[in-house]
Amino acid sequence: MNTFVCITCPRGCTVNIEQVNGEWQVTGNSCKKGREFAINEMTAPKRTICSTVKTTFADAPVLPCRVSADIPKDKIFDVMKEINKVVVSKPLDRGDVIIENVLGLGVDVIATSNLLTQI
Repeated sequence: MNTFVCITCPRGCTVNIEQVNGEWQVTGNSCKKGREFAINEMTAPKRTICSTVKTTFADAPVLPCRVSADIPKDKIFDVMKEINKVVVSKPLDRGDVIIENVLGLGVDVIATSNLLTQI
């Protein structure tokens, strides 16, 4: 049996999950989302990344960014390597794509600030 704290909603339910006869048995969840969360954690865990990218602007040497959707947990370090390679040299607005389709995951790395458009 595995135990997780569900992060889907603010309740933070302690969810237990185990596979019995090929079926997932989930207990402790207060809603359907808790069940889905537990099953996803066992079968294909995903996470989001928030980070920064370097810029060529002295007044703003880094720009906050994030992935546009959750990525497979086992790809976090690979995506971070790609983010760390980037140096932004043009003004970007919030939501602008910094890295399109990073690692072919169908997810973009996007700016989360309009900091550079204010320089």
